[in-house]
Amino acid sequence: MKDKEILSKIHKGDERALDYLYKKHYRMMVRMIISNNGTEQEAQDIYQDALIVFWQKAASGELVLTSKISTYLYSICLNLWRKELDRKSRLSNEEKDGEEYMDNDREERVRIIHDCIAQLGDTCQKLLTLYYFDGLSMEDIAVKIGLANSDTAKTKKYKCKKRLDSLVKSKYSASDFLD
Repeated sequence: MKDKEILSKIHKGDERALDYLYKKHYRMMVRMIISNNGTEQEAQDIYQDALIVFWQKAASGELVLTSKISTYLYSICLNLWRKELDRKSRLSNEEKDGEEYMDNDREERVRIIHDCIAQLGDTCQKLLTLYYFDGLSMEDIAVKIGLANSDTAKTKKYKCKKRLDSLVKSKYSASDFLD
């Protein structure tokens, strides 16, 4: 089909013209996007979006072609792909900024908790560290600290945690943790 014939079919609403364009130029558009850091799925999505833009402009009569349809479709795909790369770049930068903030925030919270734990007695320091930071079970903690059994360790942990909570609350405000 020639370009004039394709445009004529589009004006008549004949979707076979769209199907023809899709198949004829698919490889070229996909190759262009893949060679510019895209995947085949992204290329398919961009090419479909480009065909919709082309169809809408051609069907509305707004389209004035000064080049071949393939060149026009290529430029639409290239522009859409550039916008997508720009969007992905912004998202990636936002994620990195967010991760860095969360890492710094988490480190600050851990530091605050460690400072407060250091102000507790030796048994509470050991028990809370073994439980929360080393991930040991109550049975293992009871053995390491020399408590009668895991139930005693649980009771002691509960009391130590209450003391830690009071200490943190007395030294820091909720906003220090909820920023």
